[in-house]
Amino acid sequence: MSTVRERRSKNIFIRILEQNWRWSKAHSWRHLIEEHDLNPLIRGRRAARKTWWRMMHRDEKAHAIPVFLVGVQRSGTNMLAHGLDERPDFQVYNEGNTQAFVDFQLRSLPVIKSLIERSRARFVLFKPLCDSHRTPELLEYFGPSARAIWAYRNVDGRVRSAVAKFGDSNLRVLRAYASGSKRTAWQVQGLSPENADFVRSFDFDRLSAESAAALFWYVRNSLYFEMALDRRRDTVLVDYDLLLAEPVRTARALCDALDLGYRREMIAEIDPRRPTQRPPLAIDPRIRERCSALKERLDAACFAQMSRAWNEPAGRRAASRSDSPLVGASART
Repeated sequence: MSTVRERRSKNIFIRILEQNWRWSKAHSWRHLIEEHDLNPLIRGRRAARKTWWRMMHRDEKAHAIPVFLVGVQRSGTNMLAHGLDERPDFQVYNEGNTQAFVDFQLRSLPVIKSLIERSRARFVLFKPLCDSHRTPELLEYFGPSARAIWAYRNVDGRVRSAVAKFGDSNLRVLRAYASGSKRTAWQVQGLSPENADFVRSFDFDRLSAESAAALFWYVRNSLYFEMALDRRRDTVLVDYDLLLAEPVRTARALCDALDLGYRREMIAEIDPRRPTQRPPLAIDPRIRERCSALKERLDAACFAQMSRAWNEPAGRRAASRSDSPLVGASART
């Protein structure tokens, strides 16, 4: 058994190295350092703030609040996790942390509960992207104080980022799923019967890596509505492109949803960006149509939530913003 586990760990390590090498060639080593939070100065400054905060609150006995950051890979989740980790009252377990994850999946819920109970922070954040289909289960297991953040971004931006880092990974995963293989099925669990049939309707020998990455975006983000997360008050929807365009307002709205005070450190590494004009990707027309319709629903739900924090009419705010898939061309997710 140990030999199988060691072989699997070795394969995962090699795959991560290959992905990061591909990403560094497509972007830069600076972006790679930012994405994986490897800057020792930033990490040291953050650790000092957290140590000071814990010393000042060492007599408090309040239980830590679990927060689950979910959604689709390459949707700005790393930026959100790093931003929240800048808060001294947060402890963050990213998906590569072996205390909370095995092969990017959450460990058993009792193990996660133990990590939360032992924490000296006020909030404990986990980033279980591969377990996004379990969001209602996680919220119900950890009780009324638990919160979830569902992050999304425009499909073209996500596809560019995913293909740059993962290559044709989404294509291989969906091809295996359509063929009935269980080897990678854990990456696309929870699909509705309709979306499962939609995936199986494609010839994956003809589908491009870009179209497969867009299809992956569609079926995974569809879960947000299929699980009725839009009707839950313990779940907040965050648009990565909006975070890039209006970081202060978006971060303040997120803090309002989580019932915590805004801190400027959360967005210190974000430079507000204007929309950049890039041609739409060549994505299969059937997939593009579904992605566009879903993006409209996500935007409407996001604006409805944000407008409450901004104290603005949601309809006016949504109408004033372009629905172009060309916002935020580069990303660290």
